[in-house]
Formats: sequence, C-alpha cells, structure tokens
Amino acid sequence: MASRVVVVGGGQAGAALVAKLRNDGFSGAITLIGAEPVPPYQRPPLSKKYLLGEMAEERLYLKPAAFYAEQEIRLITGTTATSIDRERREVVTGDGRIPYDFLALTTGALPRLLPAAIGGTLAGVYPVRTLADVDAMAPEVVADRRVLIVGGGYIGLEAAAVCALKGLKVTLIELAPRILQRVASAATSDALRTLHRAHGVDVREGTGLERLTGAGRVDGALLTGGERLETDFAIIGIGITPDTRLAEAAGLAIENGIQVDGRCRSSDPAIYAAGDCASFPYRGGRIRLESVQNAIDQAEHAAEVIMGGVSDYSPMPWFWSDQYDARLQIAGLGTGHDRTVTRPGHRPGGQSIWYFRGSTLLAVDAISDPKAYMQGKRWLEAGVSPDPEALADPDVELRTLA
Repeated sequence: MASRVVVVGGGQAGAALVAKLRNDGFSGAITLIGAEPVPPYQRPPLSKKYLLGEMAEERLYLKPAAFYAEQEIRLITGTTATSIDRERREVVTGDGRIPYDFLALTTGALPRLLPAAIGGTLAGVYPVRTLADVDAMAPEVVADRRVLIVGGGYIGLEAAAVCALKGLKVTLIELAPRILQRVASAATSDALRTLHRAHGVDVREGTGLERLTGAGRVDGALLTGGERLETDFAIIGIGITPDTRLAEAAGLAIENGIQVDGRCRSSDPAIYAAGDCASFPYRGGRIRLESVQNAIDQAEHAAEVIMGGVSDYSPMPWFWSDQYDARLQIAGLGTGHDRTVTRPGHRPGGQSIWYFRGSTLLAVDAISDPKAYMQGKRWLEAGVSPDPEALADPDVELRTLA
C-alpha cells in the first residue's frame, strides 16, 4: 500500500478523499493542497444562504480547521501546485517539492468569463465560483440596485433568486431559446421561468450580450437586439470548464476533463482524478458530472481504490437547486429522452417531470415534490420503469405504478 498520498485541490472532492482514507484506516502520510487561503468548504450555499447573509463563513467549512491536524492530514492552503514531476513522483509548488506514491487531482472547475474585449474585466463584473468571488460581490447586493445576470443556468437562476429576495431589480438574459436548455426539459424551464417572473425577475430568453459598457466600471449592457440596459453591476453565470491545466502540463490524457478509468485512475496509474475535473466511463460512453454528490462519491471511490479496492465507479446521478422557497431535485440523467410526462405535485405548486426513452425511465425533475423525487430515485436505482401513460394520470398513486 502507498505510504504517501498527495491530493491537489482543496474543494469538496479533495476533502472527501482525504477523510475517506483516514476513516478507512490509511496510516500513511496525507497532504492536501488547496489554492484558496481557507479550509475546504461547501460551494452550493455561496450563491444562496451565504450571499443572503444567513450563513457565516465558518459554517461553510466541510470540517473544522482542527480536524486536519487531529487526523494527521497536512493541509496546505493558499498554495498552487505549479507542475507534476511524474518521473520523480513529486508535486512542485512555489514552496518546494512534495513527494507522493499516489497523487489525486481534485482540481474542480473554472468559471467561464467574459472576454476583456466585451467588458469582462470591468469593475463590478462578478463570477460566482469561490468564497472570494461572493465576498467581493456581497457589498453590491443592496435593495433597489440594478443587476444584470448573464446566463440562465443554475448558477444564474440561483443568483437571480437571491438578488430578487434582497430587493434588487434583476434582469436575466439567456442566449438560448429558453433557460436551462442544456440540462432540463421545456416543462422544467417553464416552471422556473414562471417562478422567477412571479418574483419580479425580468427573464429574457433568446437574448445575447454584445458587450458590457462603462469607463473602468460597468454601467450598462448592449444586447444583441440593439437595446441598451443600465446596470449597477453584473453577475456572470455562463458555465464552468474542468480545470485540467496541471494534468495537461503533465501529459495526462484529457477528454472533457481528466480522462480516468472506472477506478478513477488517469493515464498515469499513480495519478487519480475525481470531481468536476474528471471524465469517466458511464453506460458505454464517457461523462463528466458537475455535482456535489458526484464529487463526494467519486473521491471516496478513488480513496477505496488507493486502499486496494477493485470495483468500478457506477454512480446514480442526482442534483438539487434551491430557488426562493422552491427546491428542484433531480435524479438520473435525461440525456437522450424522447418524451416527458408531467404530474402535479403532492404539495401546492409542486410538480414532477419524468424523462423517458421509449418506455424506459431515465430521470425525474421534482419541483417542490420530494415524494416524487424519492420514488423516482428508488425506481432508477432498481432499474424499474413505470408505465408512462399511468404515470400521466394524477389520480393514480405513484407507489402503485411499478
């Protein structure tokens, strides 16, 4: 068994991996290297409770700072790994070299930014990825100010919800014909669009950004149709890209992220990868999952393999998003569906959208309907598909369908 494990990336996956190693009895040296100056923390609350001021920074931390010392895990924060010397099995940082027997890359993802040529580097323009991003933005989130949100994915919608709840005048633009087009059905998009508009958000779909305007600081936006909007600040939520910089420089195979096999091993068998940065085999193809649950599960699986495990990683994807008082819960992947079925929820205002390919259930989106989510998750885990026609009948109880 390896005596030295080094993990590069101090996020959810990195924290899960080192904790799993110790919990499973690994007695060797463990080093966790994080680029941010704080211990590993939760990212989902950043654009929700933390930005709303309902959660203190310390509550974001996945483990108290003392945990790492107690578990004899060397935690190095505020430090960037600059390269990997694969021949000598060393990670190179600005402070020196750290030897490893096994290395795990949990480098996460980077937010897509607007180019400087269209105003992306103006003051008052913010991504939403790190604690520092949200801390920098927080003083801007004041009632009656005007905010432009670019991007109608989950990050943009969650930021829009927080800003609306704080009393700002919110305009959200999405270049695609509908919000969430890449990841959800039209029915889910319709439900969330209605929710946001009910809270006063000006949702504009099929609307692109020509450029942000301002002399040093953003003061407006020129849209693709020629309209100019005035704004006090802008939030950019146009997606993320896997952070493969270190892996690429080291010559590891890259395919929509760091390419790993079913046991989380990269093209170098001494180097593992997990979380947002890694793509892995899944049902005859290869996918990369951007979710907290995948970061935890895949990282823990990598730890098990380092400890001698031989099984392949086979996840059941699930996700969630909180917007206002609504919770969207998703189980499965709807990619490749050819029909959807919508059912009213068990609670007022709730509903569920079920994705099928033929008669096979692929996924469910449950909006303020936890019973539908739990039933759908059970069916997916068991490989069971309810009859779509019966599912469409709201008078038929879910639990009787399969």
